[in-house]
Amino acid sequence: MLLALLQNIILCMTDDQGYADAGFQGHPVLQTPRLDEIAAAGMVLETFYAAAPVCSPTRASCLTGLHPDRLGITHANTGHLPADTIHLASWLGARGYTTGHFGKWHLGTLTREQEDGNRGGRPKQDRHYAPPWERGFDVCFSTESKVPTADPQWKPGTKEPYGTVFWTGPGQVATENLDGDDSRIIMDRALPFIEQAVAEGRPFFAVIWFHTPHLPLVTTEELEAPYRGQPSSKYLGAMAGVDREMGRLWDSLGRLGVRDETLLWYCSDNGPERVKGDDDTAPAAAFAGHTLGSAAPFRGRKRTLYEGGIRVPAFVTWPQRVPAGKRVDAVAVTSDYFPTIIDALGASPPEVDFDGVSLLPLITGGLWTRPRPVGFRSNRRYAWVDWPYKLVCNDGREEQLFDLSIDPGEEHDLIETKAALAARLRLACWAWRKDLR
Repeated sequence: MLLALLQNIILCMTDDQGYADAGFQGHPVLQTPRLDEIAAAGMVLETFYAAAPVCSPTRASCLTGLHPDRLGITHANTGHLPADTIHLASWLGARGYTTGHFGKWHLGTLTREQEDGNRGGRPKQDRHYAPPWERGFDVCFSTESKVPTADPQWKPGTKEPYGTVFWTGPGQVATENLDGDDSRIIMDRALPFIEQAVAEGRPFFAVIWFHTPHLPLVTTEELEAPYRGQPSSKYLGAMAGVDREMGRLWDSLGRLGVRDETLLWYCSDNGPERVKGDDDTAPAAAFAGHTLGSAAPFRGRKRTLYEGGIRVPAFVTWPQRVPAGKRVDAVAVTSDYFPTIIDALGASPPEVDFDGVSLLPLITGGLWTRPRPVGFRSNRRYAWVDWPYKLVCNDGREEQLFDLSIDPGEEHDLIETKAALAARLRLACWAWRKDLR
C-alpha cells in the first residue's frame, strides 16, 4: 500500500561539493537562492554522510543500500556495479517505474569499442563493462567519469576533445547541445524525461548526478561574473550553475503538478577537493580563502575519513510527508536511500541485508534514533561513528577518538582519556570490517 501517494523519486548529487558550500549551509559569499528555497521546503540533514570519501563507492551505496566494499567498488575508477546486485533502478523498474540516469555514472565502463573516460575501451577493462542501460535504466545521458564543468567535451581553453563523451545507449553518443554550463546540459536531458513520464502517467525514478564542482573546474562568463575577484570565483560560479538548474527542476515539478508526490534527495558524493600541497588532515581554519570548496567547520577534505571528507550538505523534500523548514542532526548516510524508499512505498523489501536503514520515521518528523553505528573504510583508513563518538584510524596505525557533539572539528583526541570506550568501539569496528570481506 502506498503511503500518501508517493509516486516519483529523484536522487540529485553534486561531485566534490564542500559541506559549507551553499546558502542554506551558511556560506558567506555563494548565493544559492534556489537550493535554499528547495531545502526550506523540506528537511536539511545536518549529520549526513557520504558512504565513502571518493565518488565511485558513494554512488554504489546510493543505488544498492550496501557498503561499497561489498560490491568491490573500493576506490574511484575501481570495480563496477555487479549485474546480479539488486539496486534501485531494476527494483523500481520491476514495479512500473520508468528510470533515467543523467550525468556522471562512475560505476563501470560504457564502451568496449573506443577509448573513453578513465577506463572505457581498454581491453583489460572489459570485465568492468557495466553501463546504466544494462543496469535497469531506460533512458541515459551518462559519462563514465569526470568532464570539465563547462564545455564538457573540450579540454579547458581548447577545442581538443576531452576524451570522455556522453552516452545515450549502446554505441550511441550525444553530439548536440554540449556547449556551455555542464549542469545545464545535464538538466536539459533530465527534464524531458520527467515531462514524458508525467505525460504518460508513469511514476519515474531520475538519477541526476552533476559533475560540478569536480576538477577540471571551469565555468561560464555569466556564472562567474558575480564572483569576479574572489579567489574561488570559478568554483562559486560553477556552483551557481547547479543552483540554477536545481531551480529549473523544482519549477518543472511544480508546473507538471507532481511536486507533492515526489521524493527528492540532494547531497554531495564526498567532501571538497584539495589543492596540490594541501594537508589532507588539516583543521578547517587552514582552508580559509581556499580556491576550491570549504568543508568548514570540519577537519579534512576529500579522500580522508575526517568529517570534512565524508560529511556532506544534504536535504530531502516530499511535500506530502516531509515537514518544511526543519533541520535535524540525526546520523544518516547515502546507503539509507534504498531502505527508506522501500519503506516510503510500503513495499516488501528484497532479500538483501542492507547496510543502510530506513530514515522514513526521521524525515516524516517522528522521533528516531539510528539503530546501529556507521562504518567507513577507504584504503587503509577506517572510521566508526557510534554517535556522538567517532573512532578514526589512518593508514592502519594511529587511532584517534573524538566526541562529535562537542568537537565537530575533531581537534581534541580522547584516545587516552577514554581508553575503555575506544576499546569497545575498536572491537565493534573490527567485527564490522571482518564482515565486509
